[in-house]
Amino acid sequence: MTLHKEGKGLLFGIGTILLAINAFIYLLAGTGTAFYIVLGLSIVLYALVLNFFRYEDREHPLAAEANTVVAPADGKIVVIEEVDEQEILGCRCLQISVFMNVFNIHVNWFAVNGLVEYVSHHKGRFLAAHLPKSSTDNERSAVVQRTSAGHRVLTRQIAGAVAQRIVTYPKVGDQGRINQNLGFIKFGSRVDVYLPLGSEVCVSLGQKVEGNITLLAKMPE
Repeated sequence: MTLHKEGKGLLFGIGTILLAINAFIYLLAGTGTAFYIVLGLSIVLYALVLNFFRYEDREHPLAAEANTVVAPADGKIVVIEEVDEQEILGCRCLQISVFMNVFNIHVNWFAVNGLVEYVSHHKGRFLAAHLPKSSTDNERSAVVQRTSAGHRVLTRQIAGAVAQRIVTYPKVGDQGRINQNLGFIKFGSRVDVYLPLGSEVCVSLGQKVEGNITLLAKMPE
């Protein structure tokens, strides 16, 4: 387990601020009750942020198979349903959504192998990410890939009530691959994956999944 690159600057800044606060309390009051309370709270806060930005390399054994769909994030399955995705794909799809709480690793992974055809970012609200309207109302980024079988797969990163920044790595023309990072969402969020109808779902509602480890679905050949 290592530290993700997205957290290094923030952790340095938070550490510097907490160190300055504790130094000020020490100079003002010495090692009294106030100092130990602030020190304890500082350690807990820093540990929580450090835990949020933890990272580990992962490889899926079926990464080379064209129809494989892996979980794009750690979290819990909150949606499995057919929907009309009119904003980008303009067709009926199978939507599978993963909700991440603040204790999950927040790295996002490519769910499928395919050419990146479309990347967008939309500003919006910061509703709780488990709500259905968060997919269309919240701050969000979208990546569309075309697989070797011709399927168009949309992965949408959605900010939550706490998340204030979405990072999306791929650009149009890139080859997105399973085992690669797609991006990062800071502090609580969700990821929606829109698959072609006829895909075989390999998870169940409420199931806990691990990004780039859990097999999410298999697309039609």
